[in-house]
Amino acid sequence: MKAYMQRMGRSLMLPVATLPVAALFMGIGYWIDPSGWGGNNLLAAFLIKAGGTILDNLGVLFAVGLALGMSKDKDGAAALSGLVAFLTPMTLVNSDAVAMFTKVAVEDVNIAFGAINFKNVFIGILAGLVAAAMYNRFSGVKLPMALSFFSGKRLVPIVTAGLMAAISAGLIFVWPPVYNGLVTFGEAISGMGPLGAGLYGFFNRLLIPTGLHHALNNVFWFNLAGIDDIGKFWASEGVRGITGRYQAGFFPVMMFGLPAGALAIYQCARPEKKKVTASLMVAAAFASFFTGVTEPLEFSFMFVAWPLYVVHACLTGISMFIAATFKWTAGFNFSAGFIDFFLSLRVPIANQPFMLILLGLVMAVVYYATFRFVIVKFNLMTPGREEDDGEEMPDIDMVGDSKHVVMAQKIYEALGGPANVLSIDNCTTRLRLQLKDTSTVNQSQIKATGVPGLKVIDDKNIQVIVGTEVQFVADEMNRLHGGGGATHAVTEQAIVEEAPKTQAMFAVANGRLVPITEVSDDVFSEKMMGDGYAVIPTSGEIFSPVAGTISNVFPTKHAVGITTPSGVEVLLHMGLDTVDLGGEPFELYVKAGQHVGRGQMIAKVDLDAIRKAGKKTDIIVALTNMDKVKSSDLAETKEVQVNEVIGELTSL
Repeated sequence: MKAYMQRMGRSLMLPVATLPVAALFMGIGYWIDPSGWGGNNLLAAFLIKAGGTILDNLGVLFAVGLALGMSKDKDGAAALSGLVAFLTPMTLVNSDAVAMFTKVAVEDVNIAFGAINFKNVFIGILAGLVAAAMYNRFSGVKLPMALSFFSGKRLVPIVTAGLMAAISAGLIFVWPPVYNGLVTFGEAISGMGPLGAGLYGFFNRLLIPTGLHHALNNVFWFNLAGIDDIGKFWASEGVRGITGRYQAGFFPVMMFGLPAGALAIYQCARPEKKKVTASLMVAAAFASFFTGVTEPLEFSFMFVAWPLYVVHACLTGISMFIAATFKWTAGFNFSAGFIDFFLSLRVPIANQPFMLILLGLVMAVVYYATFRFVIVKFNLMTPGREEDDGEEMPDIDMVGDSKHVVMAQKIYEALGGPANVLSIDNCTTRLRLQLKDTSTVNQSQIKATGVPGLKVIDDKNIQVIVGTEVQFVADEMNRLHGGGGATHAVTEQAIVEEAPKTQAMFAVANGRLVPITEVSDDVFSEKMMGDGYAVIPTSGEIFSPVAGTISNVFPTKHAVGITTPSGVEVLLHMGLDTVDLGGEPFELYVKAGQHVGRGQMIAKVDLDAIRKAGKKTDIIVALTNMDKVKSSDLAETKEVQVNEVIGELTSL
């Protein structure tokens, strides 16, 4: 569970990183035109709308970002599924849809459904997690031939939409009583004076991950229960020292407390992560202080260090209680940042607002000390403290546009290629790799690429420290590992021992490599079908020896033709005389016309079934038209090295 929450936190960093600039755009626009919200100034309108692009669609960003980050291979199909998952309840559980389902007027629909909108973070998080789970479960599923078009990644959005439709149906019944229950709770504590203000501040922060904080906001800020704290404050109506108390206590937290907490998070970061952590914390802290937009800060530790978020909610409640007790009031139209604080100074009903600055300075000390103590005492994984992060490492020192490609290829080969690599992930400075066996890794070859270092965690996990450009290296490695779009795990073995001079071709299976002349079939051994090689397999996973297009799939599934971009025709023949088996031992993952990458898993063979049928299991690769392909046609491609491979194989 802890690891899952940390993955959630890391995945949220992608959408959260977009929030500070959006907050600043809206804040500056609101500063220029606080009364008209852009209605009186073109620049203000442009900035407010630009910021709203992000802040008004938080739910969408969280759905897509979480779906992508939580998926097993960070594939775009997962992100698409996240979008589908989010749009489903947006369509099925909005006020108009519920009005149609229940046969009532839209204005009579429960107010709770008005909170199901594109800002709803809870729906976004739920959609993202559901989509990621469906992708991880169904992205490799192969459907029967009649439905094969919908297999694999195409199946994921379909399944996701179906599941989210069922969840949406449940929300129609569950959401209103929960929302209304919180409204009732808010109305109950509204009569408790300063204590009620403190409880409101605590639950306001605590409910943000669910999106249900709006239920309480409606009670205290608007006219749902007759309080209308925001409206009355800016109209300078009500009671001085009372009106505005459900807003005032947020200013010390957002302007001073949270930025101080960000400083504590930065100082608790590991040395090698301080630079990256600082860039996030500075931007998020400034957004919180200047505009009162706290999502960049809060979501950075909300899931990875949830106990700290509870502490933050408690401190917010305390700030609200103190401000209400001493009747220090100020108000906001946008949020409790410096802009609204400054503007509220002109409102006659504001009461001793500068005392909120003093309270804010005290809260800054409290936040800093409390955050730092809790983070260190309980070893919370706030940004920059992720587990297994080591010493500070510089960026990779290479030049040229292809530096990431080159580094990725060399590291991937040194790890053992797809035969050893199970999964590839990365944090801000390093590759996080899961392998079959870390003892087989060529560490000296990895270090020779110029990376600052590597760290073996255990017999299955290893990390390679790259620097802040690690994302680009990870992307290239994932392309290699995916084999140009493979939907099955790639576990091929490069021909390195038998053919150390080149890795242009890959062995089609794990096993013993033999020259084609030793195959016990005259058609192949006498090269009637062309030159090539064979593998006596020890496992049934079959991989493409070259990149190209599937030109032919035999009806009996025992053979596949592949044409390379340079025109070389490669015949992959699985077993000898296996045409007689009618395709029973073979499961193919490709079809005619499909592009495959070198090393992509394209078939699975039941070796025992072949042996029981009295057949040999030799997996043969024959280049059937080498005599028709000019050497000049090969000169500019990697296939020119094929002859070198064959030369070495036939000399064995």
